[in-house]
Amino acid sequence: MESANLRAELECSICLNIYTDPVMLRCGHNFCRVCIDRLLDTQGGSGGYSCPECREKFQKRPALHRNITLRNIVENFLSAQPDQESSWGFCTHCVDFPVPAVRSCLHCEVSLCDKHLRAHKKSPEHILTDPSLSMEIRKCSTHKKILEYYCTEDDTCICVSCCMIGEHKGHEMESLDEASEKKKETLRNVLQKLLTKREDTEERVQSLEEHRRKVEEEAAGDTERVTVLFRDLRRRLEDLEKRVLREISGRAERISISIWDLEIKKEELSRKMRHIEELCNTTDPLTVLQESDTGDLCDTEDGDNEDRERHEKLLHDEGGLDVAGISHTLHTLSDITEANLEFYIQGAADILLDVNTAHNYLHISDDRKTVSVSDRKQNRPETPERFQDCSQVMSSQSFSSGRHYWEVDVGETDGWRVGMCYPSIDRRGGQSLIGYNNKSWCLYRKDNQYVVRHDGNNISLPPNISSNRVRIYLDYEAGRISFYDLCDPIRHIHTFTTTFTEPLHAVIRLMEGCLKMSGGNREI
Repeated sequence: MESANLRAELECSICLNIYTDPVMLRCGHNFCRVCIDRLLDTQGGSGGYSCPECREKFQKRPALHRNITLRNIVENFLSAQPDQESSWGFCTHCVDFPVPAVRSCLHCEVSLCDKHLRAHKKSPEHILTDPSLSMEIRKCSTHKKILEYYCTEDDTCICVSCCMIGEHKGHEMESLDEASEKKKETLRNVLQKLLTKREDTEERVQSLEEHRRKVEEEAAGDTERVTVLFRDLRRRLEDLEKRVLREISGRAERISISIWDLEIKKEELSRKMRHIEELCNTTDPLTVLQESDTGDLCDTEDGDNEDRERHEKLLHDEGGLDVAGISHTLHTLSDITEANLEFYIQGAADILLDVNTAHNYLHISDDRKTVSVSDRKQNRPETPERFQDCSQVMSSQSFSSGRHYWEVDVGETDGWRVGMCYPSIDRRGGQSLIGYNNKSWCLYRKDNQYVVRHDGNNISLPPNISSNRVRIYLDYEAGRISFYDLCDPIRHIHTFTTTFTEPLHAVIRLMEGCLKMSGGNREI
């Protein structure tokens, strides 16, 4: 009874047979994969999908998740509960009440229960086998004799007549038991390989599921950080827009105020002119001489210089609108947004220093990621590739396309330069110093002052670089080298824009202490 109840639980509600490759819908109901696939195919044109058990609706075709636990239960059930009625049949002699057969006699072509098996003849011609419904499959179709041998050349089961006088005469033969054991051994090997593959597949599924859970957990924090980033960018853009619009409208307003002031002054001047003309037309000298405010009337320089300066400033004022500054600000915001997203999606791989280019007073670590100043000469050969007069070192990698970035831990070290250069940079003399030629771009710190330099031109930076880590970002096709302060959040420092004509190497100059390549390079 328990077996029957379990069998009912293991039946697919569509085909009413025991599950084959069971899969589960989101609602929790299970079906044979083939059965539910066919049913969903019929629902595809009706504008929606639903579970045939609970009728739960799905807007999109639901995903089918393999139910490994249920599949294992089905396999265990089938192996422990063989279907005796369909596979074994019943005893031929028990006609009044069906009794399951335990053996079959190929000679008599009957199936036997335990009771009739004990009474059955035991002579050699009576060959007993596992119970079978069909005796014909155990006999030669040509000679109607019992199949006793296996022809290895033709891969088929044969009778004794096939061996002696039939078409298999002279072929290599094996007994059925022997051939069966060999095939079982082959199948066991195949089974072991399949088992290993299945276990490997299940492990990969499990690892991906664990990784998916981890990604989903991280997604919440990443979503919040990205939301804050874009909210801050929108606020900055809105503030900038308001300032620009106030500046635009304020220009005309300032001119209007100045015109109003000049109109008032013009009226005052007209009043003075009329009064002076009246005095000039007066015939009584006493009236003219006794006029008390003639000093004020004769002061023609009052405020003239200030008015002229204001007039000239307004005439030559181009709007007071720093369009270039606004463009740079927007470009910087765009750079930060683009770079942050790219850095978030991609990781940085290693970038290695080229010992063959290192100055002889620079020590390069064994992993070629850290450079430090040494008080002793390293005694490396003086080759054309080596920097002779500047304590610099280049990367072994060069970049002639794509977008890349690398990072440097600068710590509290002073007197460092980091950047990029062409391989054709001089290796001797003052022109080999990065930033002092048109073949290199760098950011450097000296006495806690930060400067970017290219072709001998300096651009001083505000002293607000707070991090001890610097990121250098290269977009080769766009012709951009950008520097970022790796504080929280990342802050853009400066971007050089040009057209590159050679591959680029990362390059470091160091006067004291040590620098470590903490990030590296990765094409983005």
